[in-house]
Amino acid sequence: MPGSDDRLSEIESRLHRDDPRFAHALDVGRPCPPREYRYPRAWLLLAGALVVLGSGVVLAHGLLIATGLVLAGMAEELFDPHRPARGGRCPPRRS
Repeated sequence: MPGSDDRLSEIESRLHRDDPRFAHALDVGRPCPPREYRYPRAWLLLAGALVVLGSGVVLAHGLLIATGLVLAGMAEELFDPHRPARGGRCPPRRS
């Protein structure tokens, strides 16, 4: 298949440019997840949400329970790998 090597080298160079850590790990043979699948802030927010939610359940405090649920929803939104590509929250206007 002519030209397939050119496309593969283009994909490889784009991968090295976009995520050098992942590309290096692939070269070594121990790949790590790409950047868009790493969620350190989301996991931290989810852990905090579970602590707040758990303390609200133990203390029977409705405001803490509601806060924990809201924080868990915010953490869930951070787990979406295509969140920056979607743009704003509102749909585009129709003319």
